Amino acid sequence: MATDSRSTGRAEAPARGATGGRRRAGRRVAVLVGVLVLLCLPPWWTLLAAGTDWPLPVVAAGTAVLLAWAVGFPFLMVRGHRPRSRDDRAARIADTSLGVVWVLWTCSVLGALADLLLAAAGVGGAGRARLVAAAVVLLAAGVLARGHHEAMRVPRVRRLDVRLPRLGAGLDGTRVVLLADTHYGPIDRAAWSAGVTEAVNALDADVVVHAGDIADGTPVQRRAQAAPLGAVRARLARVYVTGNHEYGSEAQGWLDRMAELGWEALHNRHLVVERGGDALVLAGVDDVTAESSGLPGHRADLAGALAGADPDLPVLLVAHQPKYVPHAAAAGIDLQLSGHTHGSQIWPFRYLVRLDQPVVRGLSRHGERTWLYTSGGTGFWGPPFRVFAPSEITLLTLRAGEGG
Repeated sequence: MATDSRSTGRAEAPARGATGGRRRAGRRVAVLVGVLVLLCLPPWWTLLAAGTDWPLPVVAAGTAVLLAWAVGFPFLMVRGHRPRSRDDRAARIADTSLGVVWVLWTCSVLGALADLLLAAAGVGGAGRARLVAAAVVLLAAGVLARGHHEAMRVPRVRRLDVRLPRLGAGLDGTRVVLLADTHYGPIDRAAWSAGVTEAVNALDADVVVHAGDIADGTPVQRRAQAAPLGAVRARLARVYVTGNHEYGSEAQGWLDRMAELGWEALHNRHLVVERGGDALVLAGVDDVTAESSGLPGHRADLAGALAGADPDLPVLLVAHQPKYVPHAAAAGIDLQLSGHTHGSQIWPFRYLVRLDQPVVRGLSRHGERTWLYTSGGTGFWGPPFRVFAPSEITLLTLRAGEGG
């Protein structure tokens, strides 16, 4: 009986695709299980198993709690963070529990190291493991309480001068207020948002910048939390660019919403502000993830943003991620303002953030002309904690001329 090789090939191709899909899914599940085991193992070992000699019911109860979290966490995350149908209650539980487990993991690792050092020094005796376990729990509780307070309060103002040699004398002393990563989300922070607006207005800004990641959710879902941004005051301009999180929650919708609130959306475009007879170009680009979103017209396009701008004028560029700075430096940008890193948000994530970004927070120089300021973030993402990474509202005073 004859066989059509072309038909066989067509039949085999979907089969190979299905097999490959199953393998990829299997790898993802294996990675997830591995991560969850690594997160749970140090707390389990330090608190329950490393010579603590707790009664069996205590060990069983503690093990059951960690196991229940590991099993339930992925389902809560998926349910809580689906782009179109977010369950804010599930998100709050998943995000908060992740922060708790991460801090407990860090404290448990430190506790295990302390236990080894004490054992090597012959300190503590038979009760040492229980004392270490108790210390780990108390330390984690203190860190979490402080970290939650830091995340939920209105940020302190960080002030610094930035000298731009090409800035005209008429613009010397221009006050630029930078917000970034407000991440309006599952926890209703409308009152916090109003507090941020009040703090910004007290700074008497010439320009207010929002460097993206405005929310986790659609403009409809986060309407009340974003509303206070409409009351932000600035003498010359209020400008905004998209962050990577907008591309999971209606990026164009957020551009439209910010325009509705009176902000200029720097969607690969620029505007010029003037003071004292001198001019400054305010330019912005979409986030570097925009092109992969598939949204027509969304990509980081610096050439488009600067099209038609006078090349002799100084340029302040807003780009969500610090790693865009090589493009800024190559174009001779005077100052790039960014966010994205959250200053690492929860220690010791700064060492992982540094693998992806050139700077975690603060002012840095790139190339012959370009300054980059990376905000530590105004809000928080996910776990409602900030550990050794305070939030900020930034006041940058632009200074003209050489020096300093």
